[in-house]
Amino acid sequence: MTVRIVIQRDDFDISAEISKLDGEDTGAVATFTGKVRKDGDLVALTLEHYPHMTEREIGRIVEDAQGRWPLLGVTILHRIGRLLPGDRIVLVAVAAKHRGAAFEACQFLMDYLKTRAPFWKEEERSGGRHWVAARHSDDAAAERWRGT
Repeated sequence: MTVRIVIQRDDFDISAEISKLDGEDTGAVATFTGKVRKDGDLVALTLEHYPHMTEREIGRIVEDAQGRWPLLGVTILHRIGRLLPGDRIVLVAVAAKHRGAAFEACQFLMDYLKTRAPFWKEEERSGGRHWVAARHSDDAAAERWRGT
């Protein structure tokens, strides 16, 4: 199985990343791309992380997914730094023989990235800056995977 975990400042090419997962045995590639929402007076979103620790934790999340579904490949690209509304933040791409495994694993990975990966977000709005708190809805989404 191919696993790519990349934390970077630069944007990414979704088509190029998907093509890297498209192997001979691949029957499905499911993807999720997250973007900075155009939300009222939001000027920018700055993402910070702890280098190496972040990649290790994401690696553990991928290992968890591998134990749940028969995956052929996983790519997770996550941007850091100052991003503007409309900019891409994250790409989760999962290859499997069957669509069900690809869809479920992609959703699982994104749910766990939102709750377990050590990223910190600071919103810059017209009235100032503030750190974004964890959302109950993200925790609830990740909770549904317990025991499965």
